[in-house]
Amino acid sequence: MEVQHCFILEKSGKFLLFYLEGTTVMGALTIKDIAKICGVSVTTVSRALNNYPGINQETKDKIMEVVREKQFIPNNSARNLKKLENHSIAVLVKGVGNPFFQPMIATLEKFVHKQKYTFILQSVNDNEDEIEVASQLSLEKKPKGIVFLGGYFKHTEAKLRQLDLPCVICAVGSIDEKSSNVCSSVHVDDIRESYRIVDYLCKAGHKRIAIFAATREDKSISALRLEGYRRALADNGLPVCEELIRYSNEGENIYSMERGYHDMKKLLKERDDFTAIYAISDNMAMGICRALKEAGKRIPDDYSVAGFDGLDMSSYYIPTITTVKQPVREMAEAAAEILFDTIENGRGVQHRTFEGEMLIRESSRAIN
Repeated sequence: MEVQHCFILEKSGKFLLFYLEGTTVMGALTIKDIAKICGVSVTTVSRALNNYPGINQETKDKIMEVVREKQFIPNNSARNLKKLENHSIAVLVKGVGNPFFQPMIATLEKFVHKQKYTFILQSVNDNEDEIEVASQLSLEKKPKGIVFLGGYFKHTEAKLRQLDLPCVICAVGSIDEKSSNVCSSVHVDDIRESYRIVDYLCKAGHKRIAIFAATREDKSISALRLEGYRRALADNGLPVCEELIRYSNEGENIYSMERGYHDMKKLLKERDDFTAIYAISDNMAMGICRALKEAGKRIPDDYSVAGFDGLDMSSYYIPTITTVKQPVREMAEAAAEILFDTIENGRGVQHRTFEGEMLIRESSRAIN
């Protein structure tokens, strides 16, 4: 049967998808039918549709494949389908609590509204697959395009192509060859920029530099900045002391002042054989400074501190924070421009890399 139209009804708690050819109803699909096809319970299908955790990944992939194949859409989404179709842009944020993203979100929202589109903001948990979240959102909201902020993009080309709509990956750090053929990107080179700030500390005479990173398992921004740290030490003839690499705990707010504060207090109790601390975010760097001050340490006389991102508040903190500033608003504008260029003009995949700006401030100094 060649399907020309479809519509959705809710009856007695069931979602019905009717396939029409002309004006003749050819059949109906329910959640029970999907469950039967996949060999799972109705509850499992419902949990997969609502992106709940605790479902076997293989089972979830199988369910979502049937959903896509049968074009099944929950009725709560269908009510909004006509309103949102072709007039909305989705922004998916992994790490929404990171203040680095706030000006980017504001810039994107302003740009989207200026184009007379609806702005959809979706938070993605650290342990969630952003492509799966985007696929579900695409089924429900039918956005015209998606901007990804944060996340880890080492997905297969086939998986990325399932989205079947224009996407721009922004502020991820880097994008591999598989992604580069499918999705546009806007970013700074996190390895290079991290290398620059650690190289500055090395050339300022610091030979023992602690780094505050994300979890050991992280393969995104933290891994890239940690790689820049390792390369800078190696190029300056300095060994990497694994004990000075401070990883966060699972479920911890990685980029928070609180995390920097508590982990710095812990590090001071364990050892003092370092002269500088590099945090992979300004937020953490400010928490680190607070812990050092409470311990009676002088910044930068006793310890130099450096961050990353160039948050506005880092220039008002006492001491002002040495950091690498990312051009966040320019990056967000570029992401929006690329996305709308693809949507409205049919432009292909585009990639833009921005340079960071080294800001040497009061929190660091050269030592003999």
